[in-house]
Amino acid sequence: MKKRFFKQTYRACFDCLSDVSQLIHQAANAAGLDEQSLYQAETAVDEACANIIEHAYGGENRGDITIECTAEIGELTIKIMDHGKAFNPNEVSYPKLDLALKERPDRGLGIFFMRRWMDSVRFEFTENQGNTLTMIKKAGGTS
Repeated sequence: MKKRFFKQTYRACFDCLSDVSQLIHQAANAAGLDEQSLYQAETAVDEACANIIEHAYGGENRGDITIECTAEIGELTIKIMDHGKAFNPNEVSYPKLDLALKERPDRGLGIFFMRRWMDSVRFEFTENQGNTLTMIKKAGGTS
């Protein structure tokens, strides 16, 4: 099978995340990902987009998010691009999951799940291109 490409630009708003999810679902199906891998990819992208809205843009409707997917049999590559404030998820420490539930912050697990569920997570920032988060999910990959 040849590679299949998917690309869409969305307004950076929480209401648009269901449309983003539909694109990821379509691309994941083209890659032949199983249900668990599909769920993990959708969740990782949802968390990444929510972080862009909240942290890179500082709120809704302040910019755009572009999603590019490349689907090959057994592998889905997802690029998420924005022009918000530079943010490097590699600088975020892992949450302290050994703390009692009451003592844990109620946020901050999104990047943890991206790292845990995706087979590769890479961040780039350039002045011209802005932020690019590239994640790869392989069928039956990281669980």
